[in-house]
Amino acid sequence: MLTKTQIEEIRNHLENAQNPLFFFDNDNDGLTSFLLLRRYIDRGKGIAIKSYPELNESYYKRIKELNPDYIFILDKPVVSKEFLELVKNDNIPIVWIDHHETDANLEGIHYYNPLLNKDKKNEPVSYLSYHITKKKEDIWIAAIGCISDCYLPDFYPEFLKKYPELGKKDPKSAFDILYNSEIGDVARILDFSLKDTTTNVVKMLKFMMKVQSPFELIDESNKSRGIFNRFNEINSKYQELLKKAKENIQKNLIYFQYGGEISLSANLSNKLSFEYPNKYIIIANKKEGFASISLRGDNIRELTLKAIENIDGATGGGHRDATGAKMTLDKLPEFKETMERLIEEKNQ
Repeated sequence: MLTKTQIEEIRNHLENAQNPLFFFDNDNDGLTSFLLLRRYIDRGKGIAIKSYPELNESYYKRIKELNPDYIFILDKPVVSKEFLELVKNDNIPIVWIDHHETDANLEGIHYYNPLLNKDKKNEPVSYLSYHITKKKEDIWIAAIGCISDCYLPDFYPEFLKKYPELGKKDPKSAFDILYNSEIGDVARILDFSLKDTTTNVVKMLKFMMKVQSPFELIDESNKSRGIFNRFNEINSKYQELLKKAKENIQKNLIYFQYGGEISLSANLSNKLSFEYPNKYIIIANKKEGFASISLRGDNIRELTLKAIENIDGATGGGHRDATGAKMTLDKLPEFKETMERLIEEKNQ
């Protein structure tokens, strides 16, 4: 957890920012972190980062377009050196809140990460953001961010008391809530809405900045119909891919690769890791000559980093049991073979 001093510092940054620009990771933890902070100060714009694995210099053009006085980076483990240098040269303060390990040069950046504190915990950024804002009416937004990141927050009983029909009593895990409750349904609606065109994502963000209750997302209305339509479209593809992935179950591993413009790798790997907790999960999305890979399993980060050591240009990282990697398509067979060997050795 962040310290009281760190939380107060972040609040001061938020209050000082008159035209902030929020860059957030393209998942529910990133989205809800942005929403919590944006609703707290009621100003600023948000941009979901779809580049993987880093926030790269291509996003600098948005800074020139929007002319912010503050940059907030949320739940993004990697930010390119070029992006950081461009922003520093413009003398725009950077506040980076994250919960992943990083080897970035943090000089001149207001960087906050609970992994650097005494307890070295890595609560989701949505959890940190909720403790920064303390807006009780947004507890459902924070709950979505946490359970989507496989984290059962200490405020869950308070959420359940306020929304008993949406949650689940005595859950076995955060993913038990995500896949077996109505608030989990809301979480998937939001997650899939991020996989839309930029125009529709902006519409969704504007809607979510003002929405007062999770029931406004559950009860289809004119305001939420576009979100529902996109959810139904993507959910159909997701269910089809999930069925195909389950046809690739091996002894200790589920390996599945697919192609397409929409990346559902993290969604598929999370669901499969919930249903098959004792197996390693590797899901690869092939697009434009690259493979973006989502991995789950016991200490999968260590195995992933070993596997990419000798693969030119490959990148990877994340949490201990949930990580990602990216490489050119021609290197994917080598990566798969190495991962299969490492998993087999680990399970001997």
